Amino acid sequence: MAEIIQRDGTWTFDGETLRIVPGRDKGVSLLRKTLGELAVPVRAVAAISFEQGKKSGRLRLRLRDGADPLLQVTHGKLEDASDPYQLTVDSDRYGVAEYFVDEVRNALLLEQVPSEPSDSYLLPGPAVPLSATAGDGTVSFDGEQIRLEWKWNAEEAKSAAGARSLALSDLATVEWHPAVGWENGYLRFTVRHAPTKAPPKYDPNSVELFGFKKDPLMALVAAAVRARMPHPASPEPTAAIAGPASPTPSADTPGATRSPAPANDDHDALLRRLRELGELHQSGVLTDEEFSLAKQAVLKRL
Repeated sequence: MAEIIQRDGTWTFDGETLRIVPGRDKGVSLLRKTLGELAVPVRAVAAISFEQGKKSGRLRLRLRDGADPLLQVTHGKLEDASDPYQLTVDSDRYGVAEYFVDEVRNALLLEQVPSEPSDSYLLPGPAVPLSATAGDGTVSFDGEQIRLEWKWNAEEAKSAAGARSLALSDLATVEWHPAVGWENGYLRFTVRHAPTKAPPKYDPNSVELFGFKKDPLMALVAAAVRARMPHPASPEPTAAIAGPASPTPSADTPGATRSPAPANDDHDALLRRLRELGELHQSGVLTDEEFSLAKQAVLKRL
């Protein structure tokens, strides 16, 4: 097991899961404290790096595209302080950070984690129920319904209409953008079959963000909603065509082709992996402990 404890938080890796616990220091961002502990499976990790500085360094964890709904909805626009996948490291802990990086990289190699984007969310997203107040409104989400309520500074177009509820099943997408310079940010819910070009300031399905401390909490709401929507890489459902269904050809039907039996590629690949691990162990690349852990992981999948 590898572990590094810093004021920003604690990272622990057991070979299969990297656990990220936010620190209690007053400098830790509100988003990270609200998000709480993260359990990142090794199959969700794309890479890890450590950057040294004169006074402090930084651990950076990069996840596979599409693995985490929070990263999916923020598109790299979170500030470093709010990014849960970064950890500031004191200079006297550089050796521990480098060891931690080696352990994660070895696990990625042994598990042969693919580098291509994930076609499903490998992290569950923020827990619900969840509520955040920022900008001109409050947004609450219970897993099925989104409720928007307006503050005193909301435009009359919103406040006059009063609080509104949106069903998760009616949403086409959810977007979060932080305030940049003089341009305000927003959290916008786009309702299926009812798109709008109204600015977030007047859109009753949007919360306008002014660049204050609590704005990133709206990203957590967006991530919780996104996690419960279909993954962007999931195939679109095929519409059924009306009319009598055609009979399914059987093996006895003239001209019918019998479906081939499923291949045993997965089993063969795992056996090849065991042979490769044995060769790496014999050549001294893997220690006895590393070989034993990797072998057990493969055998579990047979």
